[in-house]
Amino acid sequence: MRIFRIKRQLRRRWKKWRRAIWTISACGLVALMAWLGLLLSQQMEDLMAKEPIAQETLGKLMEATTSSEPPQEWLESLLKTDQARIVHLNKIYTCGEESEVLGKMKPKEIALIIKEHPDWEGRLGAGGDVWLDERINGLSDTCSKDGYMGIDENGNLTLFEGPPKKEKVLKTFFQLDVETMESVLPEDVLRQLQEGIRIQDVDEYNSVLSTFSDFALEQSEKVMQQN
Repeated sequence: MRIFRIKRQLRRRWKKWRRAIWTISACGLVALMAWLGLLLSQQMEDLMAKEPIAQETLGKLMEATTSSEPPQEWLESLLKTDQARIVHLNKIYTCGEESEVLGKMKPKEIALIIKEHPDWEGRLGAGGDVWLDERINGLSDTCSKDGYMGIDENGNLTLFEGPPKKEKVLKTFFQLDVETMESVLPEDVLRQLQEGIRIQDVDEYNSVLSTFSDFALEQSEKVMQQN
């Protein structure tokens, strides 16, 4: 009987201790959550306080990006005089180039053209004429009518006006490793390159360049990368 009484007393004491432990734990958890909430609130206030600085930095970066284009010094020096100059427009296509004379213009007229066409690149030639470059994604009239990609007598991949046998060179790209090509490519592909591959659109132009660039000599590849 005495043992049973001791057990009952121990059970009662354990229940009291357990309640006390739960109470203390709950209070501690509440205090911890309150402390974390205060810390988080303080960090949020710090971030909010720094936001104008971030916005100011972003604004400066945007301003720097917008004004990153170099000033056209040739145009500034041109505007200091009132001398009329002959203006040339050079249209640089993906395949081929075309040039035309826009006429003789005063510096203010030239500046107005540059303003209307901000993507054009300008320069002052050695003879005093003004040259404007317009880059166009497409084929020039010459390329679309009679453009051929082939190999010249020196083993260079070349753009011709007409078949390569006419030897009307429009542009030379890079020197080819002919020996490797002869050992790898089918005979009909080599024959087609020698006779000239007709270029009819920009995709075909880029495809031919990409295909035969795999056979470019290392020295020629370095020259292309530098250009």
